[in-house]
Amino acid sequence: MEWQVSTGKAGRLGGAYRRRSRAAHGRAFGLALGLVLLVPATSALAQDADALSFDQARERMERVSDALAAADANLRARQDLSDATARLRLPEISLEARYLEFQKTLSLPLGSLAPVGEAFGIESPLRFQERDRRLRPVLTTVLPLYTGGQIPAAQAAAAAALRGADAERAQQSQKLTSQLVQAYFGQGLAEQALSVRREVRDGMRQHLAHAESLEREGFATRAQVLQAVVARDASEREYQKALNDRDAAAQALALLLRSDGPVTPITPLFVVGTSPGTLEAFTRAALERHPQLAQLRALDDQAGAGVRVQEASLKPQVYLFGQYDLYREDALLTDTDWAFGIGLKYTFLSGRDRPRQISAARAQQEQAQAALREAQNQIRIGVAQAWNALETARQQFLLLDSSIEQARENLRLQELAFREGQSTSLDVMDARLGLGAARVEHAHAAYDYCVALAHLLELGGQSARFGEYIRKADHRVFPHE
Repeated sequence: MEWQVSTGKAGRLGGAYRRRSRAAHGRAFGLALGLVLLVPATSALAQDADALSFDQARERMERVSDALAAADANLRARQDLSDATARLRLPEISLEARYLEFQKTLSLPLGSLAPVGEAFGIESPLRFQERDRRLRPVLTTVLPLYTGGQIPAAQAAAAAALRGADAERAQQSQKLTSQLVQAYFGQGLAEQALSVRREVRDGMRQHLAHAESLEREGFATRAQVLQAVVARDASEREYQKALNDRDAAAQALALLLRSDGPVTPITPLFVVGTSPGTLEAFTRAALERHPQLAQLRALDDQAGAGVRVQEASLKPQVYLFGQYDLYREDALLTDTDWAFGIGLKYTFLSGRDRPRQISAARAQQEQAQAALREAQNQIRIGVAQAWNALETARQQFLLLDSSIEQARENLRLQELAFREGQSTSLDVMDARLGLGAARVEHAHAAYDYCVALAHLLELGGQSARFGEYIRKADHRVFPHE
């Protein structure tokens, strides 16, 4: 939220604090209110607060985040699948055991021995029939020699999927860091706004008391007292709103960190007075290190491996095989004791329409490559926007330093002049509101700086460096300032 002082006489009393939307602060309180709506209100804020620095809060988030737990599980799964493909060239050994009931009938013509058989009452052909039950355990081994490229393609696809899962985990971690920056420093901004609103309210109460005292002495009019009453009531409403915003932000941060009680941020809003680097340097870093680009490159590699797998279906397969009968005593007449050799398999006709399968795989690869190019362009745009937002916030913060000092001095002079009867009640209220607006704007600029910095580092795949900027900050904003 940002409050703007109205300079028109007609609108000074009721509308001294006018709100206008700020995108960055809106995101912070949007996150706060959204998280609050997800769970029922609890008595957590009544418990003792945990005082955490930003680095401590980030470490805690890494431990408790369900999103990161899911990404870790996916990474472990892809690692196991990649390890599994490393053994595709090893022989496959299988044991097949069949218990069967069968009947076998044989006809054996006697040929030239037919007259002899007839002499003994034996008809031609001889007929034999056997009905029996058998156990047939057979050990089989198959070793692939040539698969048309299916094995290396499958291994490449599994390795690419592992890289994609690792990039997805890194991207999730960096997104959570940006969310934490918004929630953590959003609470700091809410505390600063609450501190300003409290001081403005107390100042308005004090001014009303002075106005009533001067009215009794005949140095102030009833209209001036009423003006002070209206301004006091408006400041009270703004204070209550700031209090509610602070409570919502505090609960949002506690929920984000899975805390049973409120969390007290001890790292203040900050600004590094010098530029963090050139736009070109951040753009290069983003194009090299952004996790989304790494994930899309992995998808491109997977699609390329898919093309090679489909192309391998048009090629022959060569393999070694071996077979051993584990129970020869129960073997059938046609069963071998053992056998080994080399086999060749080539599919001439298949209902899978293999050429179209290859065409589909190539189209998927083209899709992945186009998505990568689009993401690179979007990241260039995002880096430029984040870098400019960071520079804007930094410059505004530095310029507002002098504005706050001037607003403080103006308030002091207006209060002295009012006591001497040389200025009006409106002049004092305008001066106090001007100081409050400058302080809130100052805190806004620091918050915008923190959010823009987090976004810029996220785009560059460098969210872990956020703590470095906290440590080298030369400007800090505390709630009591």
